[in-house]
Amino acid sequence: MSTSLDLSKLSLMDALDLAKLIEMEACHRYQMFASQLGRSGGYDAGAFFATMAENEAKHGQELEARRKALFGDAPARLTLDDLYDVEAPDMGAPRRGMSTMQAFEVGLAAEQKAYDFYDMALAGIDNADVRALFTELRDEEAEHVEMLREGMAKLPSSANTEVEFDIDETPYL
Repeated sequence: MSTSLDLSKLSLMDALDLAKLIEMEACHRYQMFASQLGRSGGYDAGAFFATMAENEAKHGQELEARRKALFGDAPARLTLDDLYDVEAPDMGAPRRGMSTMQAFEVGLAAEQKAYDFYDMALAGIDNADVRALFTELRDEEAEHVEMLREGMAKLPSSANTEVEFDIDETPYL
């Protein structure tokens, strides 16, 4: 996980843009995973990744609305090039046949990574508004971690079973 930014110099607008970009990066990665894995019909790894993509997109849209309410159409100074893998799951995480439980574990690791990012960033942030935003975002990531843990606990035992596939019918990852 990294950013090429000096987080201590972020304005509130920049911090909101960064948070939105973090959600966008994660959304795009989950969409890619869902596309790569496809779906077997039930709630499988591909379906889980599609759901995570929707959740990340929704959170990004909420951050965008908040930014627009505060700063109107002021142009963003940050782009996706300013960060890499802050919340997005690891590129090599999906694999053909992975179980739903394994997909949940990928999501859990990504949410924990985002929590760790905001938690570590707080130490270097003096701007009270940015500090309050990052504290809020860190706490939301902690809620996401807990929700995924609760979801994992409710999965049926079959969620631990890897999916069998026919090599002739499964797209390459």
